[in-house]
Amino acid sequence: EHVKAAAAGGKHILVEKPMALTLAECDAMTGAARRAGVHLIVGHSHSFDAPYLRTRGMIDSGAFGAVRMVTAINFTDYLYRPRRPEELSTEQGGGAVFSQAAHHVDIVRLLGGGLVKSVRAGTGAWDPRRPTEGAYSAFMTFEDGAFASMTYSGYGHFDTDEFSGWIGELGQQRGETEYGAGRRLLATVATPAEEAALKNKRAYGLGVSAASSPGGGAVAHNHFGLVVVSCEKADLRPLPHGVMIYGDEERRLEPIAFPSVPRAEVIDELFDAVVGRRAPLHTGEWGTATTEVCLALLESAREDRDIRLQHQVRLRAPDSGPECARPSSFGRSTTDAPAQENRS
Repeated sequence: EHVKAAAAGGKHILVEKPMALTLAECDAMTGAARRAGVHLIVGHSHSFDAPYLRTRGMIDSGAFGAVRMVTAINFTDYLYRPRRPEELSTEQGGGAVFSQAAHHVDIVRLLGGGLVKSVRAGTGAWDPRRPTEGAYSAFMTFEDGAFASMTYSGYGHFDTDEFSGWIGELGQQRGETEYGAGRRLLATVATPAEEAALKNKRAYGLGVSAASSPGGGAVAHNHFGLVVVSCEKADLRPLPHGVMIYGDEERRLEPIAFPSVPRAEVIDELFDAVVGRRAPLHTGEWGTATTEVCLALLESAREDRDIRLQHQVRLRAPDSGPECARPSSFGRSTTDAPAQENRS
């Protein structure tokens, strides 16, 4: 309803991921934006992060051949950070799939080209005090024959930030004393209301932004765990400070300058779309396709079977020019025809 109201008022729209909990709601949102001729952008997801966008650009260069496999692994303490009650209810959009796979899937789709064909998955809900999915593992195939594996655990034991020099998800330098901090903090609260109050203190960046991190020092890019893209001629590994290239005979880092403003890529994409500089990647149609994969992940785990997808869109081709018109058709702008092809 908020999207419909904003679109009716002629406003461009930025919504949080996942954009909705059903495909019908996603379609209603994209339809409202399309009819009003405004941009609908879904974010922040970590596929906005500069290292993943740079990796996609390297793939598009053709220097490394086609993508054949994507491996994405992330272990965090997600489930033991302060949560509001609805965040512990899958039916209300809580749990690792809606909250965290929305990041994971978006990254994997960006790197794999967008067109996921099928999903096979399992989920884990292992703590009755936190009664929602805290872990998942999924195998995804793409229309072009590439495939991806995606594993996430938010149960707060092993932490994949160890693979990134203890650079945290938000680009902050973490310290050794942070291990187990989530559970220690939860032990101090007595009621769901107290826990929700702790979550609300974090909700707008207070105490968790890279700029205010206890470690201080240089700020790195946001990231979402270990990701390796296996191309025909090299493996590419996005890192908080660049992209590592593992070629046939050499291993080298392509560095990326540290960001001056965390998550600036989201506002940059919105601004570029609004002023007509560049067609957006993270459109409502793209967000719908990511939501479809998340729903398929839950369905596959529940029914123990492969799920075929019907609402995927192809990653748009690199810009051929600077102009970008307002959206005029499902997933396309008038000057960027090859942008995102809908398969529904």
